[in-house]
Amino acid sequence: MKRILIVQGHPDNSRQHFCHALAQSYELAAAEAGHQVDVVDVPASGAACLRSRAEWEGSLPEYAAEAQRAIAAADHIVFIYPLWLGSMPALLKAWLEQVFREGFAFTTGKRGWRPRLKGKSARVIVTMGMPAFAYKWFFLAHSLRSFERNILKFCGIRPVRWSVFGMVEDSNPGRRGKYLAETARNGAAAR
Repeated sequence: MKRILIVQGHPDNSRQHFCHALAQSYELAAAEAGHQVDVVDVPASGAACLRSRAEWEGSLPEYAAEAQRAIAAADHIVFIYPLWLGSMPALLKAWLEQVFREGFAFTTGKRGWRPRLKGKSARVIVTMGMPAFAYKWFFLAHSLRSFERNILKFCGIRPVRWSVFGMVEDSNPGRRGKYLAETARNGAAAR
């Protein structure tokens, strides 16, 4: 049994999006398999952009402290978000900047940086309107690779696995069903 944290990063909570359905699919399958699951809903958290180094080094907002406690307790972290303008939505990036601060996610000193989130794994689930192969092969999954390398692995989180779901706005119901089933399998296996 693993303790799993799902970070639902679609910034629009005014209605249900496919990212919400994927988060629910992962959560239900993981819980049915006996894993303990917590969910952070980024847009409901009140995440705010940092505008200076002083803000980054300043007091931690309560939502970020709660997220840090949830991450510290988790064995496996699942990030779910849509690809917007080639990257994650700005609100999710703002949340990451608040939560993954020095002292929590990593430390720096005379000997360089030290990751502080070792022993945790991650799954990153990204939805997009374009075909997934185009993002992976033509655009080389640049933003996803950057997130994996420059944030997650930098902080010690590994392994990091991806699920890239393309053409999610297609009217083909079979495609979404396939993606939900794959997400449920990953949730049950906690991978």
